[in-house]
Amino acid sequence: MANNFDLQEQEQLDELKHFWKTWGNLITWVLIVVMGAFAAWNGWRLWQSRQAQQATALAEAVESAARSGDMARVQQAFGDLKSSYGGTVQAAQAGLLAAKVMADAGNLDGAKEALAWVADKAGDDGLRAVARLRLAAVLIEQKAYDEALAQLSRDITPEFSALAADRKGDVLQLQDKKPQAVEEYRRAWQAMDERVDYRRLIEAKLNALGVQPQVVAAAGGAQ
Repeated sequence: MANNFDLQEQEQLDELKHFWKTWGNLITWVLIVVMGAFAAWNGWRLWQSRQAQQATALAEAVESAARSGDMARVQQAFGDLKSSYGGTVQAAQAGLLAAKVMADAGNLDGAKEALAWVADKAGDDGLRAVARLRLAAVLIEQKAYDEALAQLSRDITPEFSALAADRKGDVLQLQDKKPQAVEEYRRAWQAMDERVDYRRLIEAKLNALGVQPQVVAAAGGAQ
């Protein structure tokens, strides 16, 4: 009986040796790849977490400097964010804040530069759209109307399309292009949710140009 067990154990051992000889290297390499990928994933998550923490610290520095009116510190902290953590949401948000502070201080060129960076580099579509809208406002103030229109025609997400059309209307009106301005204001009015208060401002702009958007909308519906 003992001999039978010894024989069975020997057969199982031989089968195991044969299996390992055939598949051992493959199994080992698969394990190495899996464990390596797992370690790389954990390392990437740790790196990403550190990046976010450091970016947040610099973004808070921008915010703190903005509150105190320290323009040099605002520009320095935002510059550090751009160079080291440019791909983060914090960098884009800090860029919008830095641009506002600079615009309020009369530094329109600095605001334009910050907004152009956010508009081109931000990873979030919404932040890019906001940057383009604000950049257009700065360009309008500088009377760079064609540049403003160009910005409003690029990478504007649907949820900001009404605001972009409204701002296009402003530019076209400043260029004495009344029919085109009316068309953009009308597009903005139609796209804007009727529950949003800003829609009444667009309506007032149309009224000032001799257009009643409700009448136009009703006529279009009747057709």
